[in-house]
Amino acid sequence: MDATADRLRPAASAFTIREAHEDDWSRIWPIVHDVITEQRTFPYDPAMSEREAERGWLVPAPARVVVAADGHRVLGTANMYANRPGPGNHIASGSLMVARRARGAGVGRALVTDMVAWARRNGFAAIQFNAVVDTNTAAIRLYESLGFITLGVAPGAFRHPADGHVGLRIMWLDLRQS
Repeated sequence: MDATADRLRPAASAFTIREAHEDDWSRIWPIVHDVITEQRTFPYDPAMSEREAERGWLVPAPARVVVAADGHRVLGTANMYANRPGPGNHIASGSLMVARRARGAGVGRALVTDMVAWARRNGFAAIQFNAVVDTNTAAIRLYESLGFITLGVAPGAFRHPADGHVGLRIMWLDLRQS
């Protein structure tokens, strides 16, 4: 990594996790756009419009959307919600994205930790991530370090631009165990 990139990377304590505000979207969208057009970690359509992304990411209450912010800079974002309605609404799910310049600085860990705390506060029995790309080893290591396990892998369910068809994992954290 060069010195310029190092200066742009936030110190682990330089950011806070807070509820996303309506005016944050203009700082969230570049992160979402970058992640989905990379086509390496999210099974979202890379041609998704900003309006579609906004409708999909900014989920309404009782769901929650947060940002990792350093002042006015948004370094990452997460949304969290019941995985399914009705009989499945006791299991939480969510998605998180970290700006390229902030990766490796603890932003993802802070977002997942916040999600786990939110799910516990709201009485969810578990958190299920439905589609973790098998080659996204940084995310898998992070989730596993926080107690998530892989329930299964759908082989070849994701078209990776460099690695071809790779698996999508279902990852699970049982909140009743600890």
